[in-house]
Amino acid sequence: MNHRRKLKPFIIPMLYSVAFLAFIISILFLRKALNSPVFDDDDNEDFIYVTKTIFDDDVPVVGTEKNIIRPYKDGEIKIIKYFYDKDDEPIKQQESIIYYEKTYMQNSGIDYGGKDKFEVVAVLDGTVINVNEDNMLGKIIEIRHNNELLSIYQSLSEVTVKQGDKVTQGQLIGKSGTCNIAASLKDHLHFEILYDGKVIDPETIYDKTIEDL
Repeated sequence: MNHRRKLKPFIIPMLYSVAFLAFIISILFLRKALNSPVFDDDDNEDFIYVTKTIFDDDVPVVGTEKNIIRPYKDGEIKIIKYFYDKDDEPIKQQESIIYYEKTYMQNSGIDYGGKDKFEVVAVLDGTVINVNEDNMLGKIIEIRHNNELLSIYQSLSEVTVKQGDKVTQGQLIGKSGTCNIAASLKDHLHFEILYDGKVIDPETIYDKTIEDL
């Protein structure tokens, strides 16, 4: 005759207690795992987080509402050599020709003079993309204002900016000087504007915004 074994009265409560304790421990481990970082702080040097900026280089932003100013502030400065325009009258075209080493060349900018060592300023906000010194053209500064507009300042005696500098409109960037290709002009600034890859007459852009060009 078989006899059924009965659990002692304290066994069932003990099993429930063990199960509950195991449940509590598993919850604590899960909570700790969720709150722990995937990588230790000491190991984070080789990882780039998505919250960081993707591009480090600043893109110059030009206020399109600003009017382009002249590359000088002195009221005594005047034009001493005009921009060559094929549609101008012959007399003005003659005033726009550069003669150098028995060669006649069309002037691709405007030459300003009237004073020695006058201050030269940026015509608009931008980034200096080139500072150079040429045997024929003197010291040169090139400033990019946006993807279409580039201003070039030549025949400088002094330069106060360097490549990569961000400049603001009206900021002093250098002083006028002389150059070998136009020695007869003496102290002056040769100023050029490139718009959409083409040289244009600087006198046609002053007091206009970029959107007006």
